[in-house]
Amino acid sequence: MGTAEAAAAPGLVLPPLTEEDAVRSQDRSRVHHARRHSRRWRLLWLLVGPGILAMLGENDGPSMIAYAADGAQYGLGFFVPFIPVLFAMAFICQEMCMRVGAVTHRGYGELVLQRYGRVWGWFGAGDLTLTNLVTLVAEFVSIRVGLAYFHLGSGVAVALGLALVAFTLSGGRYWRWERIVLGLALFNGLFLVAAVLVKPHVGAVAGAFDFSPFPGGSFNTLLLLLASTIGATVTPWMIFFQQSACADKGMTPRDVKHGRYDTAVGAALAAIFGVGALIAGAALLTHNGSGIQGFAPNAGFPEALTRVAGGAVGTVFALGLIEAGAVAILTISASTAYAAGECVGVSHSFNSSPRNAGVFYAANAGIALLAAMVILIPGAPLLSIALNANVLATVLLPVSLVFMVMLANDKGLMGAWVNKRSTNAIGIAVISFVGLCGAAYGIDSFLLATHLIGS
Repeated sequence: MGTAEAAAAPGLVLPPLTEEDAVRSQDRSRVHHARRHSRRWRLLWLLVGPGILAMLGENDGPSMIAYAADGAQYGLGFFVPFIPVLFAMAFICQEMCMRVGAVTHRGYGELVLQRYGRVWGWFGAGDLTLTNLVTLVAEFVSIRVGLAYFHLGSGVAVALGLALVAFTLSGGRYWRWERIVLGLALFNGLFLVAAVLVKPHVGAVAGAFDFSPFPGGSFNTLLLLLASTIGATVTPWMIFFQQSACADKGMTPRDVKHGRYDTAVGAALAAIFGVGALIAGAALLTHNGSGIQGFAPNAGFPEALTRVAGGAVGTVFALGLIEAGAVAILTISASTAYAAGECVGVSHSFNSSPRNAGVFYAANAGIALLAAMVILIPGAPLLSIALNANVLATVLLPVSLVFMVMLANDKGLMGAWVNKRSTNAIGIAVISFVGLCGAAYGIDSFLLATHLIGS
């Protein structure tokens, strides 16, 4: 409502601008100025963030360990083209998240609760919290594995992760939080550096794009690696995070085109860096016949790569694991905070102070603290935790994807921005594929456990 309209209705009391509104309006004024003066690169710079962070945040410690494990166990072959295909699937899902967030200005958890009831809203939040807690434990494990290469222990990993959470929360603005995490996320490119340093055969990498040979070996192990690879590219927290981050950033329907660029760039970078981790891991294929089971329990992959390809490769890979775990801790904790605030119905924005958004800040720091405490338990199976975190995400993902597609098709919410038929067809195919892989692994694991008990 404009000033003239408000003056014509003197009995109408407009709600006061909140702290979030005031801060967000400053960011929007810069976007408006860049759009008005045709500063396209400036506009793109202002609007990028949520998509790149969702994708590179998903290139987390467990994911990069999963890619390296694929390479170490099976070589390049099937997985070189499979990873980009999975990130293309992730783009389809995350584009819907971005579009719904930009059009409705509300987060995923808030919309599910409002449109489909408290039961489903709280189920989604509970699903997310469980998955995030297990994944965050794996992220601290990733930092621990990277630091172990430099002879630093779990205490340093805990201190580093929690210090980053505290530092990024202290800015008091979404913009500052986003730019800090974006700066860290760019170091995901260390995995590409590791791939170059192992000096792969270019012809072998190029020849792998025919999806052959299909990996063999134990069916259960193959399903585990497939499920963990799928869980390394699309997970529930990404859905919660990107939609809520778009709303927190103040994106509008006019920003959807740039939101697509943001998400596409994130997917492309994540696929390239993921293949980098795969290629680096493949250097171990001919040097360790026992595959992923033969790695050391502490520094793991970095130490193995040092023995095979030299200290520079091991160092770069270790630093990459630290970065991957750190960025994921920040983004996954944020997704938990968004979900908590949205379900409780209180302020849930980085643009609010801790006093005005206590639940949001408490959930953000609290889940990171809880995960950090878990990794201090002696004897934790590091590689098993990292791989199974992605498997859990694969099993629980289909429910979140179904609601995402339903929201993107809700004409009452989206108006002219509802899904196209082609988007729905691809979305349904993605849900079916992820659901079948998760179900197949779950059923096979159940049958295997039944067989072992029976024998």
